[in-house]
Amino acid sequence: MDTNNILIRVATPDDAKYASTITDEMESSARARGTGIAKRSPEYVAEKMREGKAVIALTTDGAWVGFCYIETWEGEYVANSGLIVSPAYRKSGMAKAIKERVFQLSREKYPDAKIFGLTTGLAVMKINSDLGYEPVTYSELTQDEKFWAGCKSCVNYEILMSKERKNCLCTAMLYDPKDHYEPAETKEYFGEKSKVYERLLKFKQSKFLKRLKGADRNGGRRFKMLLLNLLP
Repeated sequence: MDTNNILIRVATPDDAKYASTITDEMESSARARGTGIAKRSPEYVAEKMREGKAVIALTTDGAWVGFCYIETWEGEYVANSGLIVSPAYRKSGMAKAIKERVFQLSREKYPDAKIFGLTTGLAVMKINSDLGYEPVTYSELTQDEKFWAGCKSCVNYEILMSKERKNCLCTAMLYDPKDHYEPAETKEYFGEKSKVYERLLKFKQSKFLKRLKGADRNGGRRFKMLLLNLLP
């Protein structure tokens, strides 16, 4: 697929016309995957565009390709949320390119903030790892009630609350500007051909199944400890 005609840039107020398309695709994609998602309204997405806290990808003729936005919590935490790519451009590298651009924007706007995310997707975990994120327990994320309220629209919200917000089907990942992996380290430890990546894949699959059965009560901590044990 030719992606040379695609521009990835900071969204502007004029991009609000794409908000409904973006939120519809977010919901449709979540249903197709059978995973949870914190539902956002077109108005919420448009507001992020107006604030300069979003990245959008468009073709040169104005067709929507992808999107991601920034949320801030307690002045100390930043989340790159709502990453979505149009079905026609999936598996083309667009998700990674958009995530890298919104990560760069987050570092520019909030250089001292910790950047975190919750995901069920191994592909997103790989992208995050390449950027210097580490898997962490939920206790290391923001405890702002407004953030967790965003999970109420997720199909897995009851699971989250039954575990007292200590873990859920999503894996938590965090980038700490004061303590993070450098690109060379993530390539060595998390590259697609590395043993760590292979074990991470197998562990993620088994952990997901265990959680579905309600058997994994300390999944987040076990996941982090496994990674720590794998590293030299």
